[in-house]
Amino acid sequence: MTAPTAIIADDEPNLRNYLKEQLSRHWPELIVLAEADNGQQALDALQHWQPDFAFLDIKMPALSGIEVARENNGQTHIIFVTAYDHYAIEAFENAAADYLLKPVSDERLQLTIERLKNKLNQRPADLGKLLRQLTQPAPRQYLQWIKAARGAEVELIAVEQIDYFHAADKYTTVTTQNGEWIIRTPLKELEKTLNPDQFWRIHRSTIIRVAAIESFRKTFSGHNQVKLTGHNKPLTVSRSHAERFKAD
Repeated sequence: MTAPTAIIADDEPNLRNYLKEQLSRHWPELIVLAEADNGQQALDALQHWQPDFAFLDIKMPALSGIEVARENNGQTHIIFVTAYDHYAIEAFENAAADYLLKPVSDERLQLTIERLKNKLNQRPADLGKLLRQLTQPAPRQYLQWIKAARGAEVELIAVEQIDYFHAADKYTTVTTQNGEWIIRTPLKELEKTLNPDQFWRIHRSTIIRVAAIESFRKTFSGHNQVKLTGHNKPLTVSRSHAERFKAD
């Protein structure tokens, strides 16, 4: 029976050495034919040696592990090695792809080895769909929680519970149905972290949660105002932001 073979590609020498040592320890039959410290070397090694398995770091110089896997798709069993990335991990899980998280643990490596042994007599999977997904921009992750102060207390507030933010002096006030808190993040920076479909800037000093809007009106003096559910005091809407409230 022919011994199983592999290559290891990672631009971190310590991780390459660790993987090689642990593979030798837990899978002594496996022969590591080559090591690579960048994607181009990895692709060259794959084409030259045609190993059974390839341990590919996702982020490497020259070519990424994703690009290497795409060039070699269906010819070698691929094991992706990556730092934690929620989007990538979810994609790997959905595709039942093999992966190792940095720092690589002995327990995870042993589980992966057992899976790989069962694949020795199987054709390498077509990873085309997974690779296309991984090369697309990851969905934008918006702010979910805010740590805000009220007096000496600091509370964790879900963004979905916040009705509006208001810039005041060197602070930003956070207002919910239960009161006000203070954060130090400037409104301009805060706006970048909020989902624009859920939060609108209505004034240079105010951002509101869209779902909290009760009504919009123009006063006799020509000022634009918005009223939020549960709040008696209306908020001023500047002319430059009033377009949002025009009827379709």
